[in-house]
Amino acid sequence: MAFVLDTADLPASDRVEAVYSAMMFASAPAYVIHENPRGDVRTRIGVWDLGAVNVFTTRSSGIRLLRTPRLARDEAAPVVALSVQQAADGRHEQLDRHQVVTPGELMAVDLSAPYDFSWSGDGAAGCLQIPLDQLGLPVDLVRRAAGNLRASPLYDLVTSHVAHLARDADRLSADPTATALGAASIDLARALFVSAADSERATRAALAETLLTQARAYVRQHLADPGLRPAAVAAALNVSLRYLYKVCARADLSLEQLIIEERLQGAREELAWPDSRHRTIATVAGRWGFSDATHFARRFRTRYGLTPREWRRLTSTEPNG
Repeated sequence: MAFVLDTADLPASDRVEAVYSAMMFASAPAYVIHENPRGDVRTRIGVWDLGAVNVFTTRSSGIRLLRTPRLARDEAAPVVALSVQQAADGRHEQLDRHQVVTPGELMAVDLSAPYDFSWSGDGAAGCLQIPLDQLGLPVDLVRRAAGNLRASPLYDLVTSHVAHLARDADRLSADPTATALGAASIDLARALFVSAADSERATRAALAETLLTQARAYVRQHLADPGLRPAAVAAALNVSLRYLYKVCARADLSLEQLIIEERLQGAREELAWPDSRHRTIATVAGRWGFSDATHFARRFRTRYGLTPREWRRLTSTEPNG
């Protein structure tokens, strides 16, 4: 789902109320106070779903969002936001912390708690909003980490990731992999909070979890490359092959098996597509990184109990719907 409000499309007299209504829909309930409510209120708000999370962007003339204790008590589902400031300095107060967020910096906001956030003049920010139950972390850990994000070795990575999501939200939310992207974003956020809040041991565990997420993502993006090997994954992620194997072993994951399973699954799905009937089985196998059609057929039969040709014939004769 995508939602966009642009006050440029509205009469000046309707803009303040429209911005308030949009903010209530897009994020946690808060008072919306404009720097110059009788002047030229200019606001553009966008919300895009990525599975269990969403991307929320705001570009506006001077604005203040004030979430009072009373409003916070009425919130039923806690949400955490990771926000990258894009323009103007943001001023953020929450849980006795006062922070100035300059363009390009990342901050975390517990949307279930009172806060006061504002900027003066034309400003902008883009954030990733994550339900707390999706993170699977205690709220006290998240709040402790929020004031210490820069201590995490993942700070730059997550800042870049959130900025990219906000910049390309329209395209990314429409992609078939949007839900998977949202799940990967949750993994990154969880690792960031754990490493920012806890001990060196927890930081190592968070880094390992993030490495696994990146490895899986790299494999899925390069399945068609016949040269895809664990060594190539390690090189792309800038870690040693030995360390990558060690992290995978702790998670009971075989990279070689993951590559084969993902390739077989992709080829199996393509063989069932009506649009792929004109392609030979060898061509389909090659498109998914199998350079030897015989080897592919043997692997396919071992995994699924029938040959690629039998699978194609079965799926072409099954009734639709």
